[in-house]
Amino acid sequence: MEVLASSATASSCPHFVIFNLYKNPNSASMAATPQVLQRKSAPVRIVEARAKAPLMCLKITSLKRPINYGNTDRALLLPICRLNQSFFSQCSLFSVRYSKLKKKLRLKKYAGSLHKVISCSEKIGRNAFVRFTVGLMVVMSVSVSVSESPSWALTEENLLFLEAWRMIDRAYVDKSFNGQSWFRYRENALRNEPMNTREETYMAIKKMLATLEDPFTRFLEPEKLKSLRSGTQGALTGIGLSIGYPTKFDGSPAGLVVISASPGGPANRAGILSGDVILEIDDTSTETMGIYDAAERLQGSEGSSVKLTVRSGPEIKYLDLMREKVSLNPVTSRLCAVPASGKDSLRIGYIKLTSFNQNASGAVKEAINTLRSSNVNAFVLDLRDNSGGLFPEGIEIAKIWLDKGVIVYICDSRGVRDIYDTDGSKAVAPSEPLAVLVNKGTASASEILAGALKDNKRAVLFGEPTFGKGKIQSVFELSDGSGLVVTVARYETPAHTDIDKVGVVPDHPLPTSFPKDEEAFCNCLQDPASACNKVELFAR
Repeated sequence: MEVLASSATASSCPHFVIFNLYKNPNSASMAATPQVLQRKSAPVRIVEARAKAPLMCLKITSLKRPINYGNTDRALLLPICRLNQSFFSQCSLFSVRYSKLKKKLRLKKYAGSLHKVISCSEKIGRNAFVRFTVGLMVVMSVSVSVSESPSWALTEENLLFLEAWRMIDRAYVDKSFNGQSWFRYRENALRNEPMNTREETYMAIKKMLATLEDPFTRFLEPEKLKSLRSGTQGALTGIGLSIGYPTKFDGSPAGLVVISASPGGPANRAGILSGDVILEIDDTSTETMGIYDAAERLQGSEGSSVKLTVRSGPEIKYLDLMREKVSLNPVTSRLCAVPASGKDSLRIGYIKLTSFNQNASGAVKEAINTLRSSNVNAFVLDLRDNSGGLFPEGIEIAKIWLDKGVIVYICDSRGVRDIYDTDGSKAVAPSEPLAVLVNKGTASASEILAGALKDNKRAVLFGEPTFGKGKIQSVFELSDGSGLVVTVARYETPAHTDIDKVGVVPDHPLPTSFPKDEEAFCNCLQDPASACNKVELFAR
């Protein structure tokens, strides 16, 4: 039997386990002392030694040979901690002869092998309880520490940190945790990181996440978590920009690249385009600024202003923009009638999808049904400058266009973990000719949708390679209202293409002058000499 003891407060009284429980010198098979399995640490509770309560013990399976209890000179080490004003400030060891302890606790009932140890809770006899000196308390641990390091009473701040640590331990896609011992980091942080205030605890969590070197896994204070949720629900207050890291270094000034500008938002009205580089936000350089730090600086209260320094091609722009509530209606659509030499003109339903918020799939269905009522012959789905959003919405929109097939493979470090596919039961427009427009601002959920439509040969893709974000994040709320955005998986397209940092490669390029909004697109199609008519959108 293994008795495990630790002090709840005193760092001088480490976890340890009893060893040399028995050893029969007359048995050749007992040449080596049995090794004790180590256990993980957990909070401890204290019970008075004289309390007639069930003892937490470790029950062991039979060794299938007798134990020599006559060897009473084998001492069993137990901790004694004196109770004083500083609680357990001193620890000492004393020995109890094994034969006496066996008689006291009736250990014969629990005798056996130490090779396989399992936890249990047993009542030790009606009259059996341990009697120690006055003031002595026995500390009973729920589990055993992985190391022989001291154990402390956990504060509320410690518990919040452990909650975040545990969330990463369970959900993070890289189980090597960027090549470090995740358990050892936890122990070292609890020892060394100051966590006396909530701000210090938040800093400790951020420092922990930084060791993963994953820009998409991040911590959100309570107000930032609310802002993130409002953004996926249809509106936010800011200037209407989606930003990301540059995909490659071309010798130009470092900064953050603009993925897209929300149509009609302050940034869009100021002429900021996809591919522009933000060099400064409120006179602070973005050279080493994270994208989420930048996003927080761009958002703010309605009516407040933010200064931007933007490089657009060779030109440097200095802009002072006022924040406002940006509506995130994800879909705009239009019927475009194209003159044809035959009896009937070509009627194209143009649908521009700007984000994947919780309204996206419903809005796409509505647009398709409206355009169908006008007898469209084909569809154009414009995903340019769509920086993504909710993963489930991307899956649902793919189901609208597909009658069957795999949509995406979800993978972790061990390979394919899950498959999202469709049987056609949710298909709305599975047969009409479909052209999909993409560019380097097409990211995340947009890339999942584009890859699914391309690999299932449902659509022809036009444009340039997409952004290349092949990771999936989930949002977890912590007990105090803060949250974690955690990279939980990577994904592959139906053709098992890993697009991370590469992007989805389109079937055909688009002219640089190709229009980006519905009105200009329709006007372009109606001009026989325009760039639109030089692109065979529906030729396979």
